[in-house]
Amino acid sequence: MKVLTGQLLDYASDPRHAGDGAIRHVVDGAIVIGGDGRIVWSGGRSDLPAAHAALERIDYGSKLVLPGFIDAHLHFPQYRMLAAYGKDLLDWLNRYTFIEEQRYGERGIAETAAKAFLDELLRNGITSCLAFSTIHPVALDCLFEEASRRNMALASGKTLMDCNAPDGLLDTAQSAYDDSTALIARWHGKGRLKYAISPRFAVTSTEAQLDAAGRLAKENPGLLIQTHLSENPAEIEFVAGQFPWSKDYTDVYDRYGLLTPSSLFAHGIHLSERELARLSEAGSAVVHCPTSNNFLGSGLFRLHRTSEGDHPVNVGVGCDIGGGMSYSMFDTLRDAFTVSQLVGSRISAHEAFYRATLGNARLLGADGEVGTLDAGKYADLVVIDPCATPLMAERHALSGNLHDVLFALMILGDDRAVTETWVAGAPLKPRP
Repeated sequence: MKVLTGQLLDYASDPRHAGDGAIRHVVDGAIVIGGDGRIVWSGGRSDLPAAHAALERIDYGSKLVLPGFIDAHLHFPQYRMLAAYGKDLLDWLNRYTFIEEQRYGERGIAETAAKAFLDELLRNGITSCLAFSTIHPVALDCLFEEASRRNMALASGKTLMDCNAPDGLLDTAQSAYDDSTALIARWHGKGRLKYAISPRFAVTSTEAQLDAAGRLAKENPGLLIQTHLSENPAEIEFVAGQFPWSKDYTDVYDRYGLLTPSSLFAHGIHLSERELARLSEAGSAVVHCPTSNNFLGSGLFRLHRTSEGDHPVNVGVGCDIGGGMSYSMFDTLRDAFTVSQLVGSRISAHEAFYRATLGNARLLGADGEVGTLDAGKYADLVVIDPCATPLMAERHALSGNLHDVLFALMILGDDRAVTETWVAGAPLKPRP
């Protein structure tokens, strides 16, 4: 057992709606971590129970200690694909992504990639994520094996693709079903791992494969489902031609039972009111990926129109590596703020940090285990230094309140601001 001390910050609920009462900030705080990697107690340092007074202490001074960041959408096999030039989404996929992902049928490549991928997440304070793999079962095995070694809470699944991609990256409707069934039995619920049914997007799945994905969902109720939706105008047009019977893009997934309370749809930039109404009715979520949307020129996501309109839909955030430009949650939140400015509905720093912690935990069905600093949760933590660089220190001197501090972090911060990343009570941030 040990005690961490510093400034504690987490959220009881969404501060946009609950106000300041949702913000839990303890300037001189302490967290007691048990031998099982869970939080035993947290609160003001002066209130530390006498039973824990003699434990080993790790003092972070005035640095912020938050629940670890959670990323709701990114791609493990694209871990090194940042900064690949493409005209738009479909061009980028065909010129780079599909070529890169074919390599992952080799265990050695997938093992190396899994270590590098998880290192980058931890370097940036990300302790949990929902990630895509490839069509290759061995690639998912390598990712889950490496996450298990680190005791990370990770959700992923074999990608389903049986059309409109290179031969080396195609499965079939039947093999997708069979492989997924075997992988669910092997990995779902092992340690802190979760399986996610993962059709890449409607462009690369036939109706037979989408039907197979729907059968997997019915046979495994409550399992996470992840895919892409309404990211790019050319993609939307392609889907309309491929499924001429559909009302719209969302209707394709709806036909096959893929709209559930456990479904997360990445992007959702160009959704109609009918689509928002159906997603809201189903309880499904959209994951905002602002750095990717900006890099690929896909469009400006209207977060508050999606989450607070006539048909509110739950919204998470993700870095979307490798279309996304950075593993940093600070960069993701910075671009989310910038886009919110451009569409005329500004998000606050507190709303942003809530979405990167408890908000995403709720979407992944993980809020019983992570997302806050409450006793009983896993000690998945990120320790953040607002003065990590000389410029940040100078900027910090101007901050008059907590919101100022958080806002400066999400505009100026990067992996240097992450002092340490704790996973289940163990410090795991890789060092240069």
